[in-house]
Amino acid sequence: MLFFTQCFGAVLDLIHLRFQHYKAKRVFSAAGQLVCIVNPRHSLKYASDGCAITQTSADQSNHRQCHEVVYDPQLTSCPCPLFSCKWEGQLEVVVSHLRQTHRISILQGAEIVFLATDMHLPAPVDWLIMHSCLGHHFLLVLRKQEKYEGHPQFFATMMLIGTATQADSFTYKLELNRNQRRLTWEATPRSVLDCVDSVITAGDCLVLNASLAQLFSDNGSLAIGIAITASEVQAQEPDM
Repeated sequence: MLFFTQCFGAVLDLIHLRFQHYKAKRVFSAAGQLVCIVNPRHSLKYASDGCAITQTSADQSNHRQCHEVVYDPQLTSCPCPLFSCKWEGQLEVVVSHLRQTHRISILQGAEIVFLATDMHLPAPVDWLIMHSCLGHHFLLVLRKQEKYEGHPQFFATMMLIGTATQADSFTYKLELNRNQRRLTWEATPRSVLDCVDSVITAGDCLVLNASLAQLFSDNGSLAIGIAITASEVQAQEPDM
């Protein structure tokens, strides 16, 4: 009986995820858009397999600080903001680190839909995915964080896994679209050599207060359409 109950629960979860996938595709109906369902990561400390481990309240208030001095301009720390990960390495191996250590998925295509689940979870919490297109990898970070006590906000930004000069060659667009309402943020991505925490603190990203996020969410999930384009200069450069 217990086995049947567990199996039935798993089937219901699968049906729910497929329904969420269908709704996101219906909202963002442009051809070629892929939907990726992203689950939250709500602990500051994670084991290498991505499972949460026990933490104290002191841990929760002590976010990983960004390095103030980077001696090698190509050296970066782990770009996962809420992980207690001390890894540092060259830009060329950041993607493999994110995939192997933090199990972050990669979605390919010029336009995708990022479907973040469980928006109701208490802050801080992150939703992360890598986006591969135009010959580069990008990291999308959606964070729920209390800007002021008792007032959570959502911050979404796109980071290029590359240098700041390379990042200047692209433009990204984030779009929320629900119930005949549309909200769009368009900007140049930041390099992962910058600190994600500092980008969020400065508000140089898409910022939603709780009521606005609720307006665009559906049953606790938030669908964000993502499109990345190359600048005209980048598009005209011949392949090396």
